[in-house]
Amino acid sequence: MIKKLDKLILKSFIGPFVITFFIAFFVLMMQGLWKYLDDLVGKGLDFITICQFLWYACASLLMLAMPIAILISSIMTFGNLGESFELVAIKSSGVSLLRFMRPLIWMSVLLCGITFLFANYVIPYANLKFTTLYSDIYVKKPAFDLKEGVFFTHIPNYAIKIGKKDSDGRTIHNVIIFEQNNSVQDNCIVAEKGVMKISDDEKYLEFNLENGYRYQERGNLSDSATEYTRLGFKEFKKLFDLSVLQKQQTNDSIFSKNFKMLSARQLSFNIDSLKKDTKKIDTSFNKIKRNELIYTSLPEKTWKQSNSTILPGDYKKLFSDSINNKIKQFALNKIASIKSGIIQFKVDKELNEKDISMHLIEWHRKYAISFACLILFFIGAPLGAIIRKGGLGMPLLAAIVFFLIFHLLSMFGEKFVKQGILSPAVGMWLAIIVLAPVGAFLTYKAMHDSQLFNKDFYTKQIKKIKAIFKKNNQSVSYE
Repeated sequence: MIKKLDKLILKSFIGPFVITFFIAFFVLMMQGLWKYLDDLVGKGLDFITICQFLWYACASLLMLAMPIAILISSIMTFGNLGESFELVAIKSSGVSLLRFMRPLIWMSVLLCGITFLFANYVIPYANLKFTTLYSDIYVKKPAFDLKEGVFFTHIPNYAIKIGKKDSDGRTIHNVIIFEQNNSVQDNCIVAEKGVMKISDDEKYLEFNLENGYRYQERGNLSDSATEYTRLGFKEFKKLFDLSVLQKQQTNDSIFSKNFKMLSARQLSFNIDSLKKDTKKIDTSFNKIKRNELIYTSLPEKTWKQSNSTILPGDYKKLFSDSINNKIKQFALNKIASIKSGIIQFKVDKELNEKDISMHLIEWHRKYAISFACLILFFIGAPLGAIIRKGGLGMPLLAAIVFFLIFHLLSMFGEKFVKQGILSPAVGMWLAIIVLAPVGAFLTYKAMHDSQLFNKDFYTKQIKKIKAIFKKNNQSVSYE
């Protein structure tokens, strides 16, 4: 049964959590938007496509916004209660800090579960849609926009330039169109004026030109001589295919096997398959080694006997020089073949192990980022109880410091895993391993009313130390 005390702490927490969550997500989204801004500008994308792109691109940022929101809101909640002496009153009534924190602990566990479900099911789907949509947008040509005095070259094999465009956006003057059908033919159309429009099905651009000339060159690569003609016209219609400027619709299945698009269960299945492939590579290598290097399987006793009976250089006397040269060449070819095979096996095994490592990184990330919500709560809640300051001043500063530590440790841990310095089980949990003792220490200090961040406490301690030094100096001077 939820008591009034539980309702008080939950009500105090939910408001700051919702606000800080959306603020953190908005800041992270704006930061990530700059990365893809150049790929969106000038592509003529509709509003729905842009919204889809932003949502898929920023969906993974929700996993970062959740720990930040929990950290900041927990510091603010307990800081406000401490500043208004409500926390002191609750403690004086015999309620321990852990009992007071209990509803928020369960709330943090619930948010951990939500974060994991989001990371396990929503994020892979968002990554798949984002990768597919980004590939379509990336290859899409800029929207058709003819500017005065500038060549438009985004339609293959054409370069279009207009000298002037009237205010109606359709009438054009001093039109030049270069057309290249192959490396020999360079055709050109020059017209005084014309009218351009998009066809009704929006697949073609129509140029209805007036008073101009068409310069055409005919020839082929096998004949050095070419025929050059000039045709005058009063009216000429030219069509341009605009299908190359449209956004393509790529099938999702192309990217569906990537490790970032898989759930934890799918990652585990792929990891088992990749480990089996690694064992197959080792088995194939050992089999080839036994077949190609038969002497390696001989016992050590046989090697010692052969070394004692055959002196260096004696084997050359068994055969003629011509045969010895062939034997030497055969041995060199065999060594080169074996070396090439070993290098190939090494490359295959390294690629397979790297693929396993990337799968393990994603598998551990889903659990580590979820568990981080609980760890950061046990840092934020006692930190707010110790600081006893509300608002967005000191709590926000403390939250930024601890989140930077968490984020940097997570980045370094992932980098060390990719470099082979740490195992995925250690590298992806490095931030949790470091911050968990910090959370336990702060919780212990908050339960015992520590003055860890009390300036007056440190001022008194410094005065005591100065008094001790002053007393010692006076006793030395008397002696």
